[in-house]
Amino acid sequence: MTSSIRKPEPAETQTLSGLMAVFSAFLIWGLLPLYLKPLNSLPALQIAAWRYLMGCVVVMGWIAWRGELNQVWRTLVTPVLLRRLALTASLLAINWTLYAWGIAHGQVLLSSLGYFINPLVNVLLGVIVLSERLNRAQWIAVAIATSGVLLLTVQAGQLPWIALALAGTFSLYGLLRKVSPVAPLTGLAVETLLVAPLACGYLLLSQQQPGDALNHSTLMLVLLAFSGIVTVVPLTLFNYGARHINYATVGMLQYIGPTLQFLIGVFIYKETLTPARLACFGLIWLALAIYAADGIWRNRMNSSG
Repeated sequence: MTSSIRKPEPAETQTLSGLMAVFSAFLIWGLLPLYLKPLNSLPALQIAAWRYLMGCVVVMGWIAWRGELNQVWRTLVTPVLLRRLALTASLLAINWTLYAWGIAHGQVLLSSLGYFINPLVNVLLGVIVLSERLNRAQWIAVAIATSGVLLLTVQAGQLPWIALALAGTFSLYGLLRKVSPVAPLTGLAVETLLVAPLACGYLLLSQQQPGDALNHSTLMLVLLAFSGIVTVVPLTLFNYGARHINYATVGMLQYIGPTLQFLIGVFIYKETLTPARLACFGLIWLALAIYAADGIWRNRMNSSG
């Protein structure tokens, strides 16, 4: 795998626009449970299908307005790019379906744990695959966060499979998109185009079933219609930002999303916060504080030097 992956040039890393883009993406994703919760009466696969279908409509309209349809076509007829984007599209579909299932079944906290684990996987992928280096403070932060996840696993007596699946699918998605020589919006357009026919077929087959969205409220239809915007905007920001900052930094910034999900799960949806969960989240927040403080200190040293 490593031999086929293009490592980013040094000039591509750690730009302010990249940092702001990734920050904004995780902010939107952190608030996503508030958007998805009213849809909890729908099957998770149906929600994911609507997101892909409406996302395709939005992103293709955006690209047509920008006059970049030719870039989408060139990507579609390039086999190596098409294969990689087919893989990322599959990873994204699995991630969305699992996430929708978790929100619908009162597992906001467990879903947020998945995105807490995700940064650890990102950091490790950055080190192992992209040969990025961590200093001592960053390794300490990773070790503390890992201990928090292990503590929760031991206390629960079983692997948090939803959390691990969410972390694994999105980490691999982010890595593959980071190293793909495809513009963020173009890549997202191809991903949605590849899955949209399957999503449309599934929605047509499920149209007559009692759980179909068309048999529900106007509010639900409006939320599903706008799910394309909610899907495309943060993904575009993420794919742009991940190409312009270190992948380890992407991993640590990702704590923004699950922290917001954690707060929503506890204070809005009143999910149970066990001592083990609280200890896990506390260790992860400590790790984030160490990582952030080290980054701020090093930036100031570089500026003063």
